[in-house]
Amino acid sequence: MRAILLILILGVVALIAAIATGFLDISQTRGARAPNVEASEGTIRATGGQSPAFEVQTGSVEVGSREANVDMPKVEVKRDKTKVDVPVVQVRRPEEVQQNAAR
Repeated sequence: MRAILLILILGVVALIAAIATGFLDISQTRGARAPNVEASEGTIRATGGQSPAFEVQTGSVEVGSREANVDMPKVEVKRDKTKVDVPVVQVRRPEEVQQNAAR
């Protein structure tokens, strides 16, 4: 539930930021009109309303790549033989431990 609420809040903030920066322009081209309902002498007559219409203009974002000269570090790995002490683990069965203790 918290995740849905967080996503909704981020969406509203992104919409506000898009409108504030001029990236998104929303203009209402047709107003809304509620339906007309009349009741007289036991009959009900209703005429349909009108939904609003909007014109939305958005900016565009282009993503691409270009060539550029950039200083990059060069890393080299060299392997040399060096003598070091490494840990050793020996696993013995209980029978082997008892045989070595008896000797």
